Amino acid sequence: MSARVLHVVTNVAHYDDPEHPTGLWLSELTHAWHVFEEHGFEQAVVSPAGGAVPLEPRSLKFPNSDRSTNAWRADAAKTALLENTPSPDDIDPADFDAIYFTGGHAVMYDFPGSEGLQRIARQIFERGGIVSSVCHGYCGLLDTRLSDGSYLIAGRRMTGFSWREEELARVDELVPYNAEEEAKRRGALYEKGMLPFVSHVVVDGNLVTGQNPGSAKATARQIAALLSST
Repeated sequence: MSARVLHVVTNVAHYDDPEHPTGLWLSELTHAWHVFEEHGFEQAVVSPAGGAVPLEPRSLKFPNSDRSTNAWRADAAKTALLENTPSPDDIDPADFDAIYFTGGHAVMYDFPGSEGLQRIARQIFERGGIVSSVCHGYCGLLDTRLSDGSYLIAGRRMTGFSWREEELARVDELVPYNAEEEAKRRGALYEKGMLPFVSHVVVDGNLVTGQNPGSAKATARQIAALLSST
């Protein structure tokens, strides 16, 4: 029986200022999807509110777009997956071996407050499944608590988009909070690569996290390796 992976995507289309659009950073989905596809894993998507998933405009332009994102956008079946996504209430955590939180600045708004996503992540994690994220996807883990009330990320090594990368991307004045600092406040043992925007992945048991968009493939490969070994 093949492993099953649930991808989490956003429903938010802009920052607090509507003049600044955002959304799913597409390559963070497509790169991982391709890796899992190569391994024959079953895959599905979910979003906090269900329904349509907006795409981050910058992720669709050079150099952020690539063969993987272009192929996705040219595939009617793939694009349809993001036109009407299920909500957490439609998902049974028992159906999945891993959950993978994608990024894009939009997730900073709708991932943290989703009790449905927290429920899915908690149940997958506590039965030994893999909880993972890439880039801003770790915002979906900030408020996720285990059954004993502790934060899932407390005392665990992890990574995600750093504050320095926010500054270099020139969005530090647009984002609603400093995700790196919020993770540390919850007791996470936050790590980052020596150079910004370079692939960096941290594995701590069944928690797998990647730092930035360039980490999506490596993150997915770590997840695939863990799933293939169980």
